[in-house]
Amino acid sequence: MATRDVENQPVLGTPDDFPDRPKRGGRLVVHVVIGVLVAIIAGGWGYVMWSMTAGGSEAPSQVVTFNVASANRAEITFEVYKPDDRVAVCRIRALDVYHAEVGSKEVRIPAGGGSKQIKESLDTSGEATSVHIQYCNLV
Repeated sequence: MATRDVENQPVLGTPDDFPDRPKRGGRLVVHVVIGVLVAIIAGGWGYVMWSMTAGGSEAPSQVVTFNVASANRAEITFEVYKPDDRVAVCRIRALDVYHAEVGSKEVRIPAGGGSKQIKESLDTSGEATSVHIQYCNLV
């Protein structure tokens, strides 16, 4: 029985002991298909994000103050920045200590005057701990 001296050679062999790998083609096609899929997904996500902004019909708004007058009433003073010739519709919400909605109201701001500071009160079904503007859109 013939034995080999393994101390002088690698256990798994040398690169010359193995055949060359076969040439693989078609990688360009795979990379192009992956690139097209990534572009489609990125474009779709971009469209979703753009459509969530209401197509640029949003009127910037800012809460100035809010006051919880009683267990069933809250007041808010807020500013809306809009063009002079456009009407805006804002939705205000009152939330309780558990962040559940206890009251809401849509406020229509007529055209003219540009930026406006508005004071509104809304009825609530429970004691509110915060009042905020959910959205303000131009009509």
